[in-house]
Amino acid sequence: MRQALENPFYYLDNFRQVLAWVGERHGDLLNESERSFLDRFQHVPQASQALLVRMVMRKGALFRASKLSYAEIGCPIRASETLVEQGWIEPDPTLDLIQLFGLLKKEELIRVFGARLSSQRKSDLLQALVTEHPQPKPFAHWCEALGDVAFGLTINDLCDRLRLMFFGNIHQDWSEFVLADLGIFRYEQVAFSPESRAFHKRADVDAYLHLHRCRERFEAGEPVDSVLMDVPTAPYANDWLENRRGKLLLAIARQCERVGDLSQALRLHSANRYPGARERAIRVLERCEQPEVALQLALTAEAAPESEHEAQQLQRILPRLRRALGGPASRRAGMAQPVRIDLILSRLEGRSVERAVQEHLTCSDAPVYYVENALINSMLGMLCWDAIFAPLPGAFFHPFHAAPADLARPDFHKRRAGLFDECLSKLGTGEYRDCIRRVFREKFGLQSQFVSWGLFDETLLELALDCIPAEHLEAFFQRILLDVPNHRSGLPDLIQFWPAERRYQLIEVKGPGDRLQDNQKRWIDFAQRHQVPIAVCYVQWAEVVS
Repeated sequence: MRQALENPFYYLDNFRQVLAWVGERHGDLLNESERSFLDRFQHVPQASQALLVRMVMRKGALFRASKLSYAEIGCPIRASETLVEQGWIEPDPTLDLIQLFGLLKKEELIRVFGARLSSQRKSDLLQALVTEHPQPKPFAHWCEALGDVAFGLTINDLCDRLRLMFFGNIHQDWSEFVLADLGIFRYEQVAFSPESRAFHKRADVDAYLHLHRCRERFEAGEPVDSVLMDVPTAPYANDWLENRRGKLLLAIARQCERVGDLSQALRLHSANRYPGARERAIRVLERCEQPEVALQLALTAEAAPESEHEAQQLQRILPRLRRALGGPASRRAGMAQPVRIDLILSRLEGRSVERAVQEHLTCSDAPVYYVENALINSMLGMLCWDAIFAPLPGAFFHPFHAAPADLARPDFHKRRAGLFDECLSKLGTGEYRDCIRRVFREKFGLQSQFVSWGLFDETLLELALDCIPAEHLEAFFQRILLDVPNHRSGLPDLIQFWPAERRYQLIEVKGPGDRLQDNQKRWIDFAQRHQVPIAVCYVQWAEVVS
C-alpha cells in the first residue's frame, strides 16, 4: 500500500502495468507501430525506461536535462541515448521564441539575450524580442550560454491513446496509480472479465481522440469555423461518441450565440440531438425574429420534453412567444411557495452565509448541518452500493472506477432496474437502516461518485436515519435515479433535525442579492409535491441594514 514510498521505480511499474493491460485486452486495436512500442519498451535499459516515463507523466513535450534529475535514474543525458535511438525523444528540438520562454526562467533569458532587458517583466520581454527573433532554432543555438540540453517527447499521442484505452476516458491520468499506491484513494474491487474494456473498435478510439483534440482547440480559442471543419457532420453510430460530439457542438453553438453569429448557432442547434440543443434553437429563433417557427418547435418540445429542465424553460418561453404572435397573455402556473425564513445576521470574515445561518439556527435539541447535495446522494449511494457497483458488461474495466462508466448515459438506471428495485425495496421494511450502516462501516473511504465520506460521522448518519421518513428517502432516490447527471445537484444547503420529534427540515440559503437557481426551484417544487418539509432562508447583513 506504500509502494510509492518504498520503491523508487513505482511510476515505472505503473506504466508497465498499463502497457501489459492494454496489450492483453486491447491488442487487436493496436497498429504495428504501437505493438512494436510495447515490445521494444521492455527491452531498453531500466534507467531509459524510467526517464521516458518521467517525461510522459509530466506536462508538455519539451524538457531540459537539468530539470530531469532523479536519483534512481542517474545521468539523464546517458539515459536518453537509447530513447533517441528508438525515436521516442528528439534531441535538441527546434523551438520558437514562445516555446523557449516556456522552458527558461527570466534570469536565464537575460543571460541568453543580454542584461539590457533585465528591468522588464517576462511577458514584456517576450513582446520586445518576438520581432527580433522570428525564426525557430535548435535549443542549443538559443542557449549556448546555459550549457544545458533539451529533449522533445515524440510519443505523447501514443501515450494518450494507451491511457485512453486503459481508463476509457482522457481525464484520468497516471496520478491515479500514485494516489492508490499511497492509500489516498481506495477503490471498490469490481470483478470484470478479460473481455471487459472501454473500446471494441479502433475507429472508436480514433474518434474519441479526434473529438478531444477538437475540444482542446475550441477551448484554446481557435476560430470556430476552423474547429468545425474537423468536427464530423454525420452522427456516430456509437451513442457514447455521439453524446460527446453533441456536447461539443452545443458548446460551439453557444459561443456562436455569444458573438452574434445566430445563423451558424441555429444550424448547429437544429441538427443536434444533445440535451439542451432544442431549447437553445427555440431561443435563437426568437432572437432571429421567427416567433412562428419558434412556437411550433416549442409546442413539439412541450408535448414530449426531454427533461425537467426543458419543461421548466418552456413554461417561460411559451407565454412570451404567444404574446409576440398576438395571442392571449397566458399566465404560467405558479409554484407553491415554501416556508420563508428571513434573518439579519452579522457578517464575519471568512464565514460563508450558509455557515452563518447554520450557526444561528442550530441549538442543542435541533442541530443544523451543512450538507448541500451530499447527504441525500450519499444515503442513496450507500443503500444502492451493490446495484451501482454491479459488474455489468462495459461498466467497469480497470481498477480505478469511482462509478460505472455508463453513469451519465440515459440507460444507466434501466440496465440495473431490477437491482435498484431490490435495494429500494428495503425502504418498505425498515431493513434499509441496517444496510446503510453496514455499507458505512465496511466501505468507508472507498471512492464513489455518490458518497461524500468527508461529510459523515455516525452522529449525522443516525440523525438522518431516525428523522427522515423512508417514504421521503424513496422519493428522493427515485428522482435522482431518473436523471442522475442533472438531479444530483440543486438540493438545499442545510438540514435541521428535531431528534425528539423524529422530524427534519431542508433549508436553502440565499444571501443578499442571491436568487434561486433553476435546479433548486425544481427540487423545491418536488419537495412541495411530496410533502417534504423545506424552507428558503433569505439573509441580510446587519451592517448593511443599519
